[in-house]
Amino acid sequence: MFQIPHILITKRKLLIAFSIVSIMGITGCNPLNYLNSSQIYNSLNSSQIYKEGYILDQSALDSISVGSSQEQVLLALGSPSLKTQYNNEVFYYISQTRYRKMQFMKTKITDRKVLAIYFNKDRQVIKIANYGLQDGRIFDFITQTTPTGGNDQPFLIQLIKGAPDPADDPVVNH
Repeated sequence: MFQIPHILITKRKLLIAFSIVSIMGITGCNPLNYLNSSQIYNSLNSSQIYKEGYILDQSALDSISVGSSQEQVLLALGSPSLKTQYNNEVFYYISQTRYRKMQFMKTKITDRKVLAIYFNKDRQVIKIANYGLQDGRIFDFITQTTPTGGNDQPFLIQLIKGAPDPADDPVVNH
């Protein structure tokens, strides 16, 4: 018998342990690969970015200009996320980016964009706008301006800023 402080090891147990380690080494098994702490940390700490909705293809957008027909817009950009009719028809292509810091956490919306194509009564493009938020205000990234007025302004604000999340409402979650 071998005596190690507070551990009693018999020759038989030592021989079995040595045999197992030898067999694992010969067959290429490495138990430490399964316990790699950096892999465990990376899998828990891996952040994720999700792009959802319409992903804007800049070359497709460049092929459209004021005066293009509605059919040309549909061929270049595809079906819109949403169509509305204020005074004239408007196509909205909506996209958003969500971020999750860790796999088990809830995602948060980090960016939301609305590409709006405005048509006249003859179904010709009269305006192209790519709306998003800049400094907390709606901003058109094509004309580099903050839009003022307009029938669709409240609608755009709701699309871009989004409706409040009911999960965050303390009245609902009492």
